[in-house]
Amino acid sequence: MNANLKRRHFLRISAGALTGIALSPAPFSAESDPSKSRKRSIRKAIMYATIGLKGSVLEKFKALKEAGFEGVEPMGGMGREEVLKAFADTGLKAASVCCHTHWDKPLSDPDAAVRESGLEGLKTSLRDAKTYGASSVLLVPGVARKGVTYKECWERSIAEIRKAIPVAEETGVKIAIENVWNDFITKPEEGDRYLNEIHSPWVGWHFDVGNVGRYSPAEKWIPILGKRILKLHIKEYSTKLMAEQGPGAGFHVKFLEGTNDWPAIMKELDKIGYSGWGIAEQDGGNTPEGLHDLAQRMDKILAS
Repeated sequence: MNANLKRRHFLRISAGALTGIALSPAPFSAESDPSKSRKRSIRKAIMYATIGLKGSVLEKFKALKEAGFEGVEPMGGMGREEVLKAFADTGLKAASVCCHTHWDKPLSDPDAAVRESGLEGLKTSLRDAKTYGASSVLLVPGVARKGVTYKECWERSIAEIRKAIPVAEETGVKIAIENVWNDFITKPEEGDRYLNEIHSPWVGWHFDVGNVGRYSPAEKWIPILGKRILKLHIKEYSTKLMAEQGPGAGFHVKFLEGTNDWPAIMKELDKIGYSGWGIAEQDGGNTPEGLHDLAQRMDKILAS
């Protein structure tokens, strides 16, 4: 599996869900851009690791621009010069950077050497983010399984994150904890307590709307995490499919075809004054037509 896709391996998305997008490939123009009438100032971006198109970084960035995206979330550890050139040539902005080591070398690992390697990956991602002009790095803090208890994950990850805070301060880039399926922080109150224990203005939250679907409605998390939400991953989930086929099946839906209550989610984001980036981490980016579809469905979500 490509290293850039490691963090998504837990989703187990079927190949069939990645294809079959039916949408006219007509060029995306300002006149047809629903974002011009958006209710709120949340800008559209996409996670680089979800783009299934073949080609160079620049070719992929060009396809994103044509589809109507305004930004992209690259992985840490990519070739900086190539990524910088792609940003410069397309005018896209860096919405965030995703740490590239947090799944293979988690900060919760029992082996101190593995934790050290993971910490270096986080530091590299922070420096990448500064280079690209991103204000935060997405971090999966740890994994509470395979012999690692919840308590151990909590304590080890916090200890390692604190070691990275000086680099966050140096670069001016914040660390944004993401809620994922790592058997860790499955309730918003736990996320609140985790951030409170770290107690640093350089550590906030990267809220994944879809990942919480199996646990509780996304709109219940937002008031508790509040203004500590630094970035959003926009992702659909279906509790109906989860009940019928299992948790992983909940992701086998397009934007607006799951059970996310987008108007309620947007209402809660408005209440905390969220503005900035909404980053798609969603199937469908394997073709130019699929990227168009994702971008236009996101416009509808953001106008909910």
